[in-house]
Amino acid sequence: MELIQNLFSFIMHIDQHLVEIIQQFGVWSYGIIFSIVFVETGVVIFPFLPGDSLLFASGAFAALGAFNLPILLLVFFVAAVFGDSVNYEIGQKVGTAISPKSFLGRIINQDRMQKAQDFFNKHGGKTIIFARFMPFIRTFIPFVAGASKMHYRQFLMYNIIGAFLWVGICTLAGYFFGNIPLVKDNFSKVILIIIFVSVLPAIIGLLKSRVKK
Repeated sequence: MELIQNLFSFIMHIDQHLVEIIQQFGVWSYGIIFSIVFVETGVVIFPFLPGDSLLFASGAFAALGAFNLPILLLVFFVAAVFGDSVNYEIGQKVGTAISPKSFLGRIINQDRMQKAQDFFNKHGGKTIIFARFMPFIRTFIPFVAGASKMHYRQFLMYNIIGAFLWVGICTLAGYFFGNIPLVKDNFSKVILIIIFVSVLPAIIGLLKSRVKK
C-alpha cells in the first residue's frame, strides 16, 4: 500500500521529484529518466511507471535549461525503442508459455494482457504506434507482438515511428507549454489531464465492447 502511495505521489508531484533528481545527480539525471522510460516500456510487469507525465515534465525543465533538449529527446527516444525491443524479445521467447498459475503469470494482469491482444488483433502493426499514447497498453503490446511472432523488421519500423511521435509530442508539449504560468501553477491538475487523455482511448474501447455485449 505504501509503495502505491509513493508511486502516486511521484506521478502527481513529478515536477518536484525531478528537481530533487537534477539537484542530486546532475548529468546522471539523464540516466535515471532513461531507466524509468526503458523499464516502463521494456518490462511487462512495470506498466504503471509515469511515461507521459515524465516526458512532459522533463520537457518543461528543458525549457528552463535544466536539460539539454536535443540530448533529452535522444535519451527518451533510445530508451523507448530499446524498451519495446526488449519487451518484444521477452514476448517472443516466453509469451505463449506463461501459465496463469506461474509466478510471472500471477504478476502480469491477464485482463489487460487480453485487452492488448484484442487491440493488436484488430489494428495489426499500427497498434504499436497507437499504444505509445496509452498507459498500461503500451507496455503489453510489444510483448503481445513478440508472442504473436510478428516479424521483427516490421515491428522495429512501427516501434521507431511510435517512439519518435510519442517522445516528440509529449516532450515538446512540456517544452513549449509546461512553463506557462497557468500550467505551472496547476501542474498536478495538468498531469491528471494528461493521464486522462492518455487512457481515454482505452476507456472508449471498453465502453464500446460492453455496449456490443
